[in-house]
Amino acid sequence: MRTAAYIHIPFCEHICHYCDFNKVFLKNQPVDEYIQALLHEMHMTINEAKPDQLKTIYVGGGTPTALSAAQLRTLFAGMHSILPMEQIEEFTVEVNPDSSEEEKLAVMKEFGVNRLSIGVQSFDQSLLDAIGRTHSSDSVHDAVKRSREAGFDNLSLDLMFGLPHQSVEQFIDTIEKAAELGVEHLSAYSLKIEEKTVFFNRQRKGKLSLPPEEDEVTMYEELRKRTKAHGFVQYEISNFSKPGRESKHNLVYWNNDEYYGFGAGAHGYVNGVRHQNIGPVPKYIEAVNQKKLPYLNEHKVSRVEQIEEAMFMGLRKLNGVDLEELSKRYDKDLKKLYNDQIKDLSERGLLVGEQGMLKLTNEGLLLANEVFEQFLAVLEN
Repeated sequence: MRTAAYIHIPFCEHICHYCDFNKVFLKNQPVDEYIQALLHEMHMTINEAKPDQLKTIYVGGGTPTALSAAQLRTLFAGMHSILPMEQIEEFTVEVNPDSSEEEKLAVMKEFGVNRLSIGVQSFDQSLLDAIGRTHSSDSVHDAVKRSREAGFDNLSLDLMFGLPHQSVEQFIDTIEKAAELGVEHLSAYSLKIEEKTVFFNRQRKGKLSLPPEEDEVTMYEELRKRTKAHGFVQYEISNFSKPGRESKHNLVYWNNDEYYGFGAGAHGYVNGVRHQNIGPVPKYIEAVNQKKLPYLNEHKVSRVEQIEEAMFMGLRKLNGVDLEELSKRYDKDLKKLYNDQIKDLSERGLLVGEQGMLKLTNEGLLLANEVFEQFLAVLEN
């Protein structure tokens, strides 16, 4: 079932040192033309593959709030005319604290946005400067305050740990300050050094000092402990919410369901085919203007890949996977198929079966990638 749509806004007013997402500096970019191409892509896609029932939309980037209020209005108005949005349950937009002006928030609210994801990363100014962020701790507080005043009652903050020179104490301080803001959701990811980033180049030259692995483990353990103490429920390896405020959109990914992906560099999964869109903005616009879907590549997902993806994506959720349900979904006895892997990982204390669900243990959460690898290359195509 296709119940979700991701929409990519690739423009940024500043490029962070760790970011490898498809993005470009905002200045001198054909933003208005891009919005029209984006809407045209939506129209062509919906005509070819109608949604079962669209329930979640996520507008990410880049920096969606790098758009002006007028540009946001054009985008949202166009979406409402093209997409079947009558039954949307969750409509999220990523927000940069520095560009969360009242006028933009009002436009979002007017067009049905009901959840904001605010990029914070840290409340330590020295760390924010070191990773290339331009906002301050005060601007995060202001963004939350303005969002509340605009009527948003579902806010998420993005945090990072394992940053260069970051101490355990600095991350604990960030967790506490984030929780004190009274938001409904927290996402916290460890830094991954990706190619084509400032940090990758620094690491290659031996000029990037990262915390030791044991400190990163301690940061994650503190994250789990302190979010729980503040009333958050961990429902995925890196995500914590107040009861009932889980990200419905991201659960689509973790449940291995299909979704639309619109925009330059966006990824989508429709009719059993995963695709990636053309990344460079001018080439993306050119492709759409030629009245063709702007796909860079397409891949028909085999039944083997579907099962593997369902396992390693599903095990990211704290409540795990229902092997019986997945066996029916993919017409394959997964208990029998993965019997050896489940037995071995359970004996090592990394997996546990509870009430029909197979899930990671506390130790398994720390070694999740090692667990996931065991469910790959077991089947033959």
